[in-house]
Amino acid sequence: MSDTIQCLEHDGWFEITLNRPDQLNSFTDEMHLALRACLQKAQDNSTRAVLLTGAGRGFCAGQDLGDRNPSKMDGPPDLGATVRAFYAPLVKQIRELPCPVVCAVNGVAAGAGANIALACDIVLAAKSAKFIQSFSKVGLIPDTGGSWHLPHLLGEVRAKGLAFSAEPLSAEKAESWGLIWKSVEDASLMQTARDMVESFAKGPTLGLALTKEAIQTSWDNDLLTHLDKEAEFMTRCGESADYAEGVSSFLEKRAPNFKGR
Repeated sequence: MSDTIQCLEHDGWFEITLNRPDQLNSFTDEMHLALRACLQKAQDNSTRAVLLTGAGRGFCAGQDLGDRNPSKMDGPPDLGATVRAFYAPLVKQIRELPCPVVCAVNGVAAGAGANIALACDIVLAAKSAKFIQSFSKVGLIPDTGGSWHLPHLLGEVRAKGLAFSAEPLSAEKAESWGLIWKSVEDASLMQTARDMVESFAKGPTLGLALTKEAIQTSWDNDLLTHLDKEAEFMTRCGESADYAEGVSSFLEKRAPNFKGR
């Protein structure tokens, strides 16, 4: 696997690090393919949780623009093809992974880097981190799901303000606005994130995966349709070994020993 991605397997969970620190972990085609391969490996190994973070002083500065520089090409780049081939499949893969994906934003998250973070299930950010929808600075739109996540999470007014202005949003304000789960002290970010992911990896994986799916697909359904989906998912959860263990441990006043099935 490419050294642009570090992929470490722990007991039941994967830790994935974007590893181009000298370029603020900006994406190249090679890096995309390596990250997707690592996520696929996690899924193939039935991992129960994933942690995504960045090496060095930043999380991710988005696309490496040196790879898409019109002045060094015979014609304008097909950025739509880049989105279809790389960024859209990555967002889809993160969203469809049947386990929690936690993103630890250790520094600046700009452009597609910010929106890759928002595609994850839970975002923790160091207090020094900033989220920047930098697309307008180079004449682009917020891609990588940004033009969907921003209005859904923040509403149209704040989404347009961030997208038009490219104004940096601090981690603490991102938390207060509901864009991310929590901002934490820089020194405690990775331990907090690892503790969280490890706890998810010991949790009821089927229930967490179906919770993820139910929440993500709620935008597509009216209430009555969604109530039917909840009943379907509850049937599946009720038949699981983890539900039986959860009830037994509750009645016996002990910690549950979930097996993820």
